[in-house]
Amino acid sequence: MKTWNVSLLFVMALLVPAHAANPLFDGWYADPEGIIIGDEYWVFPTYSAPYDEQLHFDAFSSKDLVTWTKHERIVSNQEISWLRRALWAPAIVQKDGRFYLFFGANDVHEGEIGGIGVAVADRPAGPYKDLLGKPLIGQIHNGAQPIDQFVFLDKDGQYYMIYGGWSHCNIAKLKADFTGFVPFDDGTTFREITPKGYVEGPFMFLRNGKYYFMWSEGGWGGPNYCVAYAIADSPMGPFQRIGKVLQQDPAVATGAGHHSVIHDAQADIWYAVYHRRPLGETDANHRVTCMDRMYFDEKGFIKPIQITREGVEKRTLQPAKNRD
Repeated sequence: MKTWNVSLLFVMALLVPAHAANPLFDGWYADPEGIIIGDEYWVFPTYSAPYDEQLHFDAFSSKDLVTWTKHERIVSNQEISWLRRALWAPAIVQKDGRFYLFFGANDVHEGEIGGIGVAVADRPAGPYKDLLGKPLIGQIHNGAQPIDQFVFLDKDGQYYMIYGGWSHCNIAKLKADFTGFVPFDDGTTFREITPKGYVEGPFMFLRNGKYYFMWSEGGWGGPNYCVAYAIADSPMGPFQRIGKVLQQDPAVATGAGHHSVIHDAQADIWYAVYHRRPLGETDANHRVTCMDRMYFDEKGFIKPIQITREGVEKRTLQPAKNRD
């Protein structure tokens, strides 16, 4: 009986996919933010649909990058009273035992109600409730539409919001409770850090003391949507564009962009989580969430990210309590 059990386990192991495959999960999803929470991988994407139908977020979690669990409607227009359309590009922060979900809403223009909001929950899967009952950023500063927010934690403990559409990007210092902003020393609150080629979708991370700033270029509905990056010694820049690192492969998919980065510190593995459009698809909203490895060369530059159908290798994380 013991031999039979061992053999069965071996056969079952062979049946479990060794790679995640792309897309990671079913459905039309875009603008994914990936993060490690405890010993799980999480992805928070935009529900990709016409703006008037884009009124909720789903989230996805996995223990191994292969099997994903869908958490439906973690937040919607039922919880955000001022949300009327175009809920997109979630950003997630875990702080003091709570989870803060930042989002853009209403595709706001000058004089309209909308912009960047924040919701809070006690679990990553929610349910989330509006923290402020109004936008955190509801006006246009330095020409940047208040969308595509990313929250960056610097090494000194300061949280920054980096955001912006319409080819302008701002950075601002968040208050510790995420209810507003702290002015810079010169009295300004929103400082523009737009690099050449920037369109939207900012993301920042630290590696070996350097600040890597990444963003999307091109039109989100077209095949040439892509990601470029810069490196600086400060989150304020200046950021000089180095080049593209994520883009379409005519043999695999088009419109690869609006990404985030997951760093598995246990194994020093870096992943790019992004959306792309299946080959031959003409519907701009048909976007799917994918993940591929991200590598650096010996000088610290990001190597071009190869988009694949196979996806990343299966990998489980140690429980947080067992980490170094």
